[in-house]
Amino acid sequence: MVAVIQTDAPPSTPRILRKVKAYVALTKPRVIELLLVTTAPVMILAAKGIPNLWLVLATLVGGALSASSANAFNCYIDRDIDRVMNRTKSRPLVTGELRDGEALAFAWLSGVASILLLGMLVNWLAAALSLAAILFYVFVYTLLLKRRTPQNIVWGGAAGCMPVLIGWAAVTGSLNWTPVILFGIVFLWTPPHYWPLSMKYRADYQSVDVPMLAVVRGRSVVGLQVVLYAWATVACSLLLIAVAPMGLVYSAVAVLGGAWFIIESHRLYSTAIRHGEVRPMRVFHSSISYLTLLFLAVGIDPLVTALVR
Repeated sequence: MVAVIQTDAPPSTPRILRKVKAYVALTKPRVIELLLVTTAPVMILAAKGIPNLWLVLATLVGGALSASSANAFNCYIDRDIDRVMNRTKSRPLVTGELRDGEALAFAWLSGVASILLLGMLVNWLAAALSLAAILFYVFVYTLLLKRRTPQNIVWGGAAGCMPVLIGWAAVTGSLNWTPVILFGIVFLWTPPHYWPLSMKYRADYQSVDVPMLAVVRGRSVVGLQVVLYAWATVACSLLLIAVAPMGLVYSAVAVLGGAWFIIESHRLYSTAIRHGEVRPMRVFHSSISYLTLLFLAVGIDPLVTALVR
């Protein structure tokens, strides 16, 4: 009997692990990581110190479930073009690791779980913002804008800005100008973050008729837009210094990190107009580092200020 159990167990274990990995892939975990990086620091800023750790945990779990739901719906809706694009051919609905029904059920369950968890353990304003983020990403970005306009990522990116509002609402139960400016930072940052990626995968988007800016316009135009949005992002980040107000740590990171982000954006544009070999992923990765450092400073600054006082 023991021998039979030992023989049967190994084949089933890999299948379970593959299924778990498929569900994780469906959530787009790298996107979720970035969203959570913007949530926790905002909660520290709102509390002007370390907030209740159970509140932080509930907010982060609820936010992760919200993002998982939106991303799973996105994978379900875009499964037709994901099968064509080289960048997305490894997604679980393309490989067959998950069936369409499984993905759709997961999207619904994680969305409902997010709203209920945030509503009961955090507050209903945070839950409402979570619902708004899911609906906006699914209906406005994925269904309405993505396949129709090169401005898709500009307005559709608003869904990715919601975690800062959720984090602030979780601590204060309300919203004011500070989270609105933080929302604006992420909103303005999204195009210069994503457009370089669309430059690299231009052929992919062109093959499925998704009108990303890099598909419908030349590299020079995309490079110029990246520069303009990078400047706007940094300007918005500096506005927070006066409104929050922020101290030396945040101010230094906003100025120095912002200068780095702008320089990298100008380098991309300069190469594009000289018809050189562009390296868009350099700006893409730089933008992630910039936003991560900026929001770490958002969380560290009030702690340093409290220690100094």
